[in-house]
Amino acid sequence: MSHYHDAEDMKLLKDMSKLSPEEFKAWFNLNSIVGREDSQIPVKYRELMALAVAFTTQCPYCIEAHAKAAKKVGVTRAEIPEAAFIAAALRAGGAATHGAMALKFYDQE
Repeated sequence: MSHYHDAEDMKLLKDMSKLSPEEFKAWFNLNSIVGREDSQIPVKYRELMALAVAFTTQCPYCIEAHAKAAKKVGVTRAEIPEAAFIAAALRAGGAATHGAMALKFYDQE
């Protein structure tokens, strides 16, 4: 294994599609909602949201795919770090509030 994230791994999705065809189809079709043209939220913003989520889930393949798609729909280079910092702020907020939750459970005993 050369490294943890290897683009060659994507070829294994074909195996996964054969091993679990219905589940694979359902999962694969989820991504199609991002680029919908007939939605209330413009595709540009949908791609920025997809990038922000990809940053927090830390999926390198999603980051690559949505960065390329975002560029095609007019997302600027400057908007990408803004989306990253918004995602980071929300993730940090989640960590802080979960810390407060831990104190609640700690205090119960």
